Amino acid sequence: LAEVDAAAQAQDVPAGAATAEYGGAQFEVNLGHLDDPVLACDHALMLRRIVKGVAARHGLEATFMSKPFADQSGSGLHVHASLVDDKGHNVFDETTPDGDRLLGHAIAGLQATTYDAMAFFAPNLNAYRRFAANQFVPVNTSWGINNRSVSFRVPMGGGRARRIEHRIAGADANPYLVMAAMLAGFHHGLAKKLTPTPPSTGNAGEEADPEMPLRLWTALDRLERSSLMAEYFGPRYPAAYAAIKRSEFEAFMA
Repeated sequence: LAEVDAAAQAQDVPAGAATAEYGGAQFEVNLGHLDDPVLACDHALMLRRIVKGVAARHGLEATFMSKPFADQSGSGLHVHASLVDDKGHNVFDETTPDGDRLLGHAIAGLQATTYDAMAFFAPNLNAYRRFAANQFVPVNTSWGINNRSVSFRVPMGGGRARRIEHRIAGADANPYLVMAAMLAGFHHGLAKKLTPTPPSTGNAGEEADPEMPLRLWTALDRLERSSLMAEYFGPRYPAAYAAIKRSEFEAFMA
């Protein structure tokens, strides 16, 4: 872990402390907040390379599969995001007149777009093994205040730190596509002034939403049919992405 930290410092990757998680040899590493979403995605990819490289030097293999072991915890790619105005003020700040309203619009946008983007959050067969009830993994589009059973968690930090934690994507997801889909949800909700569902206060992960595409092929079908994803990613991209993933699936099955 010290070598991972040293390699991250040498490459200007703002990695924080590594925290042991529930699974065997499973660790969570936090990356520092940035106002550049593309650079944040660069850091996520570089961290994967750093971890794999350091592990290989010790004769070990590090994996970022969502669910490498069926009987142990899966691994997620959680994104914390706030939104600032042209003066650099966090528009989700609850101490401002519009903070709660704008936060609600953004969450509602995520709720409206998530299932269409599921193939970005869970891009391969293994990723869908992570989703199960009562596993601290999102199985619907719930949200709540500091509730770790929901898809969209609003952590306790307020004011400048108020943000939304997107908890759906697996550790193997492409961070650029995850970030793009999350920002699309923000924009959709804010532009349409959507209203979110009431916040969840209990265990929101007890029961999966039957509408949530929890198989690769249903997620690809939904992405390909989505006018929203075509609007945000371009008219040809969803179909091209789905075709590539179906080709990978056929190769795997063969």
